[in-house]
Amino acid sequence: MTPSPALAIKAAVLIQRWYRRYMARIEIRRRYTWSIFQSIEYAGEQDQLQLSSFFTFMLDNFTHLGGASPDLISQFLDPTSDPMKEEGRAAKYEKIEVPDSYPGPRLSFPLTVAHTNALLRAFKQKQQQLHARYLLQLLHETKKFLKKLPNIIHLSTSYTKEITICGDLHGKLDDLLLIFYKNGLPSTANPYVFNGDFVDRGNKSVEIIIILFAFLLLYPNGMHLNRGNHEDHTMNLRYGFTKEVMQKYRSHGREILLLLQDVFSLLPLATIIDNKVLIVHGGISDMTDLDYLASIERQKFKSALRPPRMSIDSSQDKGRRQTKGQLPAQSSDGHRSISTRYSSNHLMKQSSGESSSSSSLSSSIPKSRRMSNIQEKDTSTTSNGCNPLYDRSISPTGIMEVPFLDSDITITPRVPSWEEMEWKQIVDLLWSDPKNQNGCSPNSFRGGGCYFGPDVTLRLLKKYRLKMLIRSHECKQEGYELCHDGQVITIFSASNYYEEGSNRGAYIKLGPDLVPRFYQYQVSKFTRRMTLQQRVSVAEGSALKSLREKLYAHRSELIAAFKQHDISNTGTVSTSDWASAVESVLCLDLPWRTLRSRLVRLAPDGSVEYLSCFEDLHMEQPIKEVTPSLVEMLYRYRTDLEIIFNMIDKDHSGLISMEEFRQTWRLFSSHLHTHVDDAAIDDLARCIDFNKDGSIDFNEFLEAFRVVHKLDSKVKH
Repeated sequence: MTPSPALAIKAAVLIQRWYRRYMARIEIRRRYTWSIFQSIEYAGEQDQLQLSSFFTFMLDNFTHLGGASPDLISQFLDPTSDPMKEEGRAAKYEKIEVPDSYPGPRLSFPLTVAHTNALLRAFKQKQQQLHARYLLQLLHETKKFLKKLPNIIHLSTSYTKEITICGDLHGKLDDLLLIFYKNGLPSTANPYVFNGDFVDRGNKSVEIIIILFAFLLLYPNGMHLNRGNHEDHTMNLRYGFTKEVMQKYRSHGREILLLLQDVFSLLPLATIIDNKVLIVHGGISDMTDLDYLASIERQKFKSALRPPRMSIDSSQDKGRRQTKGQLPAQSSDGHRSISTRYSSNHLMKQSSGESSSSSSLSSSIPKSRRMSNIQEKDTSTTSNGCNPLYDRSISPTGIMEVPFLDSDITITPRVPSWEEMEWKQIVDLLWSDPKNQNGCSPNSFRGGGCYFGPDVTLRLLKKYRLKMLIRSHECKQEGYELCHDGQVITIFSASNYYEEGSNRGAYIKLGPDLVPRFYQYQVSKFTRRMTLQQRVSVAEGSALKSLREKLYAHRSELIAAFKQHDISNTGTVSTSDWASAVESVLCLDLPWRTLRSRLVRLAPDGSVEYLSCFEDLHMEQPIKEVTPSLVEMLYRYRTDLEIIFNMIDKDHSGLISMEEFRQTWRLFSSHLHTHVDDAAIDDLARCIDFNKDGSIDFNEFLEAFRVVHKLDSKVKH
């Protein structure tokens, strides 16, 4: 029988309705997966900023910490502590011999096209690493070249048909090679601007900087590099680049890292095309002054996470005692000044009030208060959208309390120096993000820089007669995103950033008309063969796995929060109470109600069995001699511990002595502002010294505090 037209239309409507619901469910999963990845990433950046601030504070103000000298950390945080002079380093690499058996690329300077082709061929075919002799010489030549460049590079499309702008690469060599394959190699006729964050996260960061620096020297007018927030040796400690260098160049790794500190600090801060398009890595603030930026000695700031020194001694005559928890004082103009007590979990503020919303490093706000503080600031903004507490005209007259462990000493900070003002300009350029609301506020979610609104963008563009701002710094699902009425473009070039299939990469081409044209791609051997649902499921599984580990790391705090709502001790709480308890502990600003069914088991009455979120996880190698609370602490802060260890392990052998382990713990416990009995630490050290040789394999130690998903264990067995 021939179906009637009405029946066919009805069937089509049903199919269409089903498909729309199916796609809506897929989109919900895709969005919360993205939120999980991004929230965990930014939480990690907050942790890094807090740890860096603690190290900076210790280095600036104290000569000892329970026997651990700040020299343990000065080699990474204080460039002036390097005993090896520049001439000595240059002479040292010249003495390095390259054996005849070395099969990799051989460089001589000045570079030629044959050299860059050899590098590309070797890295594409995954041949041997570039010899340390050539890498050190390449870095020395790059440093000499960068010294000649201004802070802001000016380019013109009148000399070329188009200029290509690329965003973050983060150690993903395949993305760089694909860009060159699709768009052509850099040359004077095919210029590129790479907008920072070449390193960290991916495992091919060394290869990327070698290629970029080689093309920079070969075609000075065809390759342009901006500094990103990850071109920073302090960030490299957490996110993998330091470890990658030490693994690939064990004998000369320290020399390479010291030289890279100089090279990174000499990278230009911004690029302007045709006097109309501003390109910076992060963004701007209401304090951004391009004329002022052009005059800064950028090489002074080896790390944007390290503010200019302000020692306690220099302000001691202004110090005065106050009780802990004192309310903010009133400044002479009637505004409340900010009272900041330094604790191990807070960043030390260099000046109260942080002149303007340009944040030095805003993660001094405790995690549990950051999101609420954003709301508070938004409600107290002035007519132009800026918070009066952060207005540039207000002099910093607040109190900075900087206790040494348990001291009650408080200090009135001095007016910020020019060097501090310069530092804030750089931090805002490297760390800021756009927001949809007008005004400027500290970027408390990421931990550094600021959020800038459309009005801030418009003022800066009008002031300097610009047309648009191109920035990177944020991963976008499609590789790019437009905001602020199309005047701000975010470009991100590392595809599969969070997980296989999680996002596309993209680059921009700008011609004389200055109309951006976007080119997207995705490097993958498997994604093309996967359906949309399969791609979303893979990314979702990875995100939920990371989130469950985050829950496990805060197990004690979460259980305590749940029991506040479970007065009858039933083991269940309402969905609303469960969501509020999780957010109060983790502060990730996630859609917990939506995620509930993915993370916990529900009781027949619809309530949440809150202990079920920990059931599928267990510790890989539990150490019986260690108390459960100490195990949880070690697991939660294992990344911070590894960073401290890498600073103490000067020879990068992977082994530390018992005394070095104690020093690691002293720094670690001071950072957390917690006290653990020395006897407990000695017991821990002895029980993880598996072969009883008096030294500890730190990698084995960290492995002992790794959480394993039971489903993964079953698959392995």
